[in-house]
Amino acid sequence: MIALLIAGAIAFIVSLFGTGLLERFMRGHGRSQPILEMNAENIAVPQHQHKKGTPTMGGLAVIGAATLGYLLAHIRKGVVFSNQTLIIFAGVFLMAAIGFVDDYIKVRKKRNKGVLWKLKGYITLGVAFGIAAALVAVTDIDTRLSLTRAELPGWQLGPVAWVLWAGLIIFATTNAVNVTDGLDGLAGGSAMLGFTAFAVIGFLAFRTPEVYGSVVNPYDLAVFAVAFAGACGGFLWWNAAPARIFMGDVGALGLGAALALLALTTNTQLLLPIIVGLNVMEIGSVALQMIVFKATKGKRRVFRLSPVHHHFEMVGWPETTVIIRFWLISGIFVVLGVGIFVADFTHQVGG
Repeated sequence: MIALLIAGAIAFIVSLFGTGLLERFMRGHGRSQPILEMNAENIAVPQHQHKKGTPTMGGLAVIGAATLGYLLAHIRKGVVFSNQTLIIFAGVFLMAAIGFVDDYIKVRKKRNKGVLWKLKGYITLGVAFGIAAALVAVTDIDTRLSLTRAELPGWQLGPVAWVLWAGLIIFATTNAVNVTDGLDGLAGGSAMLGFTAFAVIGFLAFRTPEVYGSVVNPYDLAVFAVAFAGACGGFLWWNAAPARIFMGDVGALGLGAALALLALTTNTQLLLPIIVGLNVMEIGSVALQMIVFKATKGKRRVFRLSPVHHHFEMVGWPETTVIIRFWLISGIFVVLGVGIFVADFTHQVGG
């Protein structure tokens, strides 16, 4: 338990001060996020021009702080590294690197979409499959379809099918978090709640190995989750509306990968869409908008603007109102997801 507190506290403090230093550095070097004025359908987006000049790539501080918090927590005797968590970090760093390149191009070219924009989907999909393959090849990860544990429902997918399944989960989650990152603090706040949920799941799995024995070193996974939750909390000090710095793709892709990989390694794949329900809602609104728009040849739209957080801005909600209400929605999803896990946990322990 002490290691969890160490990881969270160090990550929070380093993120809090590190983000402030990064914000001043980026602002001093003109590394600001270009603001989109028209979307792909030539619809005017909500008035965010006041955000012009706000530095970006704040995700560097989040991932750096989480990594430091995780590493320093292992100084405590009895806390050991797991090969699964090390592969998770490799996956987070790879996805973050893709986001960093795209962020850098946006800043240098002064355009909202980086040069990688049309290729980023294919690149992240390939990386996602590579990470999933590494988990199967190097670790003892369970390849059964799972909700709260490997035995439920317990359908054996086999290595090949599991890699395809896991790769799609990683790809979808990274993109969902990226889509959510459109308002100050929205992605960071919801991610913090998601990581907290996985910290609880990992800790309970650690305390009851007789039930969750197929999870490899769940305590290490819990330390990882707490470190990222703390890092997101420190970052929110600077990212809360009005944001002093944006997360950028480097943060959104990295955090999305971390959430997906925690679900895969804790055998809670089918629980993930509930825990990240807000992100599912966001990317689902984009998909639905595109389907209806194309099916009607541009004559109809479900939302005034997608992702759905912009729709509510368009109908007159202030940005802070949208953010806080969406945080509440995210909290409801997280409580529901953890509640399902705890209900099964209680049933197994009691039985």
